[in-house]
Amino acid sequence: MMKGAHFPTAAAFALLALATFHLVSASDPSPLQDFCVALNTTQTVVSAVFVNGKFCRDPKLATADDFFFSGLRIPGNTSNPLGSDVTPANVEQIAGLNTLGISLARIDFAPNGGLNPPHTHPRATEVLMVMEGTLYVGFVSSDNSLFTKVLYKGDVFVFPVGLIHFQFNIGKDKAVAIAALSSQNPGVITIANAVFGSNPPINLDVLTKAFQVDNNVVQYLQKQFWYDNN
Repeated sequence: MMKGAHFPTAAAFALLALATFHLVSASDPSPLQDFCVALNTTQTVVSAVFVNGKFCRDPKLATADDFFFSGLRIPGNTSNPLGSDVTPANVEQIAGLNTLGISLARIDFAPNGGLNPPHTHPRATEVLMVMEGTLYVGFVSSDNSLFTKVLYKGDVFVFPVGLIHFQFNIGKDKAVAIAALSSQNPGVITIANAVFGSNPPINLDVLTKAFQVDNNVVQYLQKQFWYDNN
């Protein structure tokens, strides 16, 4: 009877511990060291081992250059079909960002209609600040509500993680924005490129029915060159 009397308490404790474990494991663990400068190769690591991120260099071998990137001072080339160019500053450019959960990007827009087309970042929320010019920006929520705003120099706008969003230069002059993203490797999926420019192509019948258009329209779109501004 004594053992039976304690069973509910023990079971509740076990369930609580299990639930806590799942809650804790649902997000990235806190860093266990000051920094983890990324290695650009895994040749010295067993090939069967993979990590969610990059392998770390010996901290004693780190230098200031591992935490430095000058690329955002250089204007992007907007002479392309979209009239925009994205310069990333993530773990691929700054090895010292590894495990720190943050990155930046510079977006340059050509005058009169430079567009950063509808896209998503599957692993990051984005905070955008306009440095020059005037941008019409927006995102679409999971219930298809559209949130838009016209931004001027110094204005800030937030794009929640995973939601489709865009930026469009409505000014007569060039525009520049800086984006902060809550991941060292936020990823980007440009909607038109993914749907109509995938390799191999998505089945014609799937897209025809999904967009409820004639299959000639889908075939035309699949034959286009979908420019990638990233």
